[in-house]
Parts: sequence; C-alpha cells; structure tokens
Amino acid sequence: MRGLRYAVIPLAVACAIASSDARAQSASVAASWLEIAGIVPAPTYDPRASQIPRRRPGHPYEPWVDAPPQNPDAVDPAPVDLAGEFIPVPDRWRIMESLGFKHPWYDPYNQNVLKADKPVDGEDHFFNLQIVSDTLVEPRSIPTPVAPQSGSTPGTNDTLGDVNQLILAQTVIATALYYEGDTTFKPPDVEYKATLAFNYNRVRTDEVRALQVNPRFGKVRDDAFVGVQELFVTWDLRNLGTRYDFDDLRIGVQPFSTDFRGFLFQDSQPGIRLFGTRDNNRWQYNLALFRRLEKDINSGLNDVTIAPRKDDIFVANLYRQDFPFTGFTSQGIVLYNRNRETDSFYDSNGFIQRPAAIGREAPRTYHVTYLGYNGDGHIGRLNLTASAYYAIGRQSAGVFVAEGTDIRAGFLAAEASMDFDWIRLRASAAYASGDDDPFDDRSTGYDAVFENPIFAGADTSYWIRQNVPLIGGGGVALAQRNALLPNLRPSKEQGQSNFDNPGLRLVGVGADFDLTPQSRLSGNVNGLWFDKTQILETARNQADIGKSIGTDVSVAWIWRPLFTQNVVLRLSGAALLPGDGFKDLYGDRRNSYYTVLGNLILTY
Repeated sequence: MRGLRYAVIPLAVACAIASSDARAQSASVAASWLEIAGIVPAPTYDPRASQIPRRRPGHPYEPWVDAPPQNPDAVDPAPVDLAGEFIPVPDRWRIMESLGFKHPWYDPYNQNVLKADKPVDGEDHFFNLQIVSDTLVEPRSIPTPVAPQSGSTPGTNDTLGDVNQLILAQTVIATALYYEGDTTFKPPDVEYKATLAFNYNRVRTDEVRALQVNPRFGKVRDDAFVGVQELFVTWDLRNLGTRYDFDDLRIGVQPFSTDFRGFLFQDSQPGIRLFGTRDNNRWQYNLALFRRLEKDINSGLNDVTIAPRKDDIFVANLYRQDFPFTGFTSQGIVLYNRNRETDSFYDSNGFIQRPAAIGREAPRTYHVTYLGYNGDGHIGRLNLTASAYYAIGRQSAGVFVAEGTDIRAGFLAAEASMDFDWIRLRASAAYASGDDDPFDDRSTGYDAVFENPIFAGADTSYWIRQNVPLIGGGGVALAQRNALLPNLRPSKEQGQSNFDNPGLRLVGVGADFDLTPQSRLSGNVNGLWFDKTQILETARNQADIGKSIGTDVSVAWIWRPLFTQNVVLRLSGAALLPGDGFKDLYGDRRNSYYTVLGNLILTY
C-alpha cells in the first residue's frame, strides 16, 4: 500500500498536466515522472544517436528511424566497460608510433630521433644531427704575378702572367647537438654542440709560384684539412618572469657576429660569452671574450693543432627592438681588439703572413677600440640596414714608419630595399676611410677584425668574392676573399689588421626576383672607388694612380627544388670592368675579369 501511494501521487500529477495540450513541455516532464515511478519503461538509448529523441513542442512523439550509415568504415566506440582505459605509450612524443605510424630513422621530414623531434632518453633529452655537403666549382680570372724567373705562358711579361684559374672544393660539415630541457618557451637547460668540417680543394693556375712559394710544386695544388668549427657547452643560468627572459653562459669554440651583416667580426672562435634578454625579448645583450685560433690558409677552417694567436677580442653589445621605429632593431656595440703578435709566421704554402710583406715588413702590435651603431628592420614599406663604426687606438709602428701611430678611422654602410609583389629593389652604399699620408703619425685607413659581409651582392660580387693580389707592391692582397675592404693584408685568416690602406667608396643597385617559390634570380651593379691612393702609390712606387676601381656586375640564380634548404643549387657569374685606378695597377691589356660560381648544398 505504501509503494502504491507513492506511485499514485506522481501518476495523478502527470495525468493533470497531460490533460492540457497547450503545455506540451510539461507533458514531457510528466513522462519523466512516470519513468521514475516505474509505471512506464524508459526509452531505449540508441548509441548511434547523439541524444535521446525529443518531441517537438506541440507535436506527437516521433520514434527513432534508422538512417543509412554516413561512414561505414568508422571505428566503433570503445565498449562501456573499457571507458577510462588507455593504450600505454612510452611518452607523449611517441603517440603516433603507438597507433602504427612509423617512419625510417633516416627520414628528416617526419618524426625522427636524430632531428630532435623526440627525446633520445628521459623526458627532455634531445639529439640533433646535421650533415651538410658543400660542393663548389669556380672558374675565375684574377691578376696573377709571374715567378721571379719569367712567365711560362706566351704573352706574359716579367710582372703579370696569365689570369685564368680553376677552383674545385668539397666540404662536408657534421654537427652533433645534445640538449636537455623543455624548449617550447625557453632555452635548453644545458646544451652541448660539436661541429667538424672536412675540406678538400684543388686549384689550378697557369703560373708557377702563384699557389706555393716553391716553383717546383708546379701550377696545381691539392690540399685537404679537418677543422673544428664548433665545440661548446651552454648553461641556462636563470629564467625571469612568465615571458621567459633568460641569462645564458656559453664556453668554447662558438660562432659570433658583431652586427647584422658581418662588417666587423663574424667568425667561430674559442671564447666565453654571457648573453640574454629582458623586457619580453625587447632588450638583448652580449658580453664576450675571444682568443683567435690560427686558420688553415687554403680552406679557411680553424686549426687547433697550432697554439692560439696572441689576438684577443672583447665585445659588449646591446639590442633594442622597435627602436626608434616599430619593426626596426637598433644595436650599440663596443669591441676592443688587442694584438701582440711580434713573431714571424709563414703559412703552409710558404708565404709570410706576419709581419706583412709591405712597407718596412717589420713586426708591430696594436690595440684598437671600435665604437659602433647598427640597425636592421623596416620603416613602413622600406627595408633598411645601416652600420657605422669608428676605430680609435694605437699601434707600435706604422707600415711605412718605425714610430708608433694613432689609429683614427671610420666606416659607414647602408642598404635600403622595397618589395613590389615578387620583386625587391635594392640600393647600397658604403664608405671606409683611407690613409692620405703613409709617413705621418696617424693611421686613418679603416680595417675590420674578420669581416664576412652580406652586402651589395655578397659573394656573388666579383670584388667581394675574389682576393686580388697587389702585384709589385709586396706579398699582400689588394682585397681579401669574401671581404669588402681594400686593406692590403696577406690574408684575413692569418694576417694582422692594417690601418694604412686606401679605403673604399661603393655605390650599388640590385634586385631580387622570386620567379617561383623554388627559384630566385638576383642581380647587382656596383661602382667602386679608392678613398685615397697615396698608400698605393707609396707601396708600388708609382705616381698618379687613379681612384676608380671599376664597375662590378653580377647575377645569381638560386633553386630549391624541395621548397626547403635541404637541397640548394646556386649558379652565379660576375665581371669586373676595370676603372682607371685598376688599370694603373694591373695594366690595360684586359677589358674585364670574370668569376663563375657553381655551388650545390645538400643538408640532412
């Protein structure tokens, strides 16, 4: 009786509510009461439906109608008794593997333990292996001196020989990186990196002693070398705030560039570097101390088998993003270079590198401080890079005088560009001060520490690419390989900085054409002049040398067939049309000098 009483109460309420057709929603509530009381059974749940069928207000109940399956290959949901169960996986990076998605270990385009896509051990321990093959074929023509005996080719004289040369070089670079830490928003906790480079090069010329000091070695030189380009460890000292600003310490052989375009110092040298960010990465800073290694003269790679040079570099720089314009980054820098190399040093080809074979050819030391400003970014549609350096210091002796001289020299460079759909137009200008008096107590020719400029066509330009020897003026080069400044050094790899040089003025225009997402065509035209010619006239004992170096014309094509940097083919050609100054130095027998570059880079 008691159970019937509790059943009759909701039944009476339900009947009273259902008697009114105007309140259809209340009828549904009454039906629910009937189910609770056990008077009528609840409708059966159909797992194919997202919810129990509901009656529209004012309409009779419509039973469920089976519809044809929309996805017959769909996987059925897990049984109710397995709800909450999980398939075990080693870690969160291998979920796809547990579902059957596996890729070969050598596939760099998918998850790969060798490319730091997933940890090698533990939770946040990663390993990244990179292998680069760099193949170069370079026919070129440069002014070439003949041996002291005589030229061996018809048409040469006792000073200038045949200009044609061929360079073949193969470099394989292997990098191993191991780091620990969650790097989604912050640097690794600790990082270990090592990079070895193997280089084989073969050079053919038409004149003996152009490659090696001993004429019996002939006109062809084969050489191979292994260099240590990186070997360092980095510690994450601390992270600041929720934006993960940081302070890191790095010790060992490490790459470093003082500015955006490599005008002053861009190299990989042993040192200690403290670097970090502040204010949500708006401020960035570097404090670094380096001692330079000797380099192999033919490959340009670091030589760790020889004691380091007595050449120290201290750098402090500070970057500020969005200053003075949004999208533009400004940098202030102070670099101090102290050189105390007084011993004679000969390279592996037998040529003297220190002291330079020019002027007095006497040992000297120097210390110089570079004060600079660099900017890079965009101001509206205008892309802009600018650099300014002032060098102040002193050297123990000048190149042409025995007394010490004060170093006062300056450098300016700027490159502006603007994009028009798939075309970028560029304009470049550079100035490096020259020395107008070799015999006074001031050295005003600007020189860098170790430049590698990405500017005015970079290494597709003839002037920047080639090392042009100053024939008859000593065993030095008018310009270095992959360099902008006419600094009269034996080489930038092993020679000392020289602040008694003619300086440079450059004005150029260029354009980049993105023909397809895979292909880019670039062209550059640069006008080149010496700033001063008194140093050249003294070195060559020749009066009235003109200032015009000439016009440098270059074109380059870059093709990336896979839309990535894994395969890059570059073909370029450049010509230097000599001006009056160049003809005064090397004669007027040739109307142009050329260089052709074929470069294939494969990266894993």
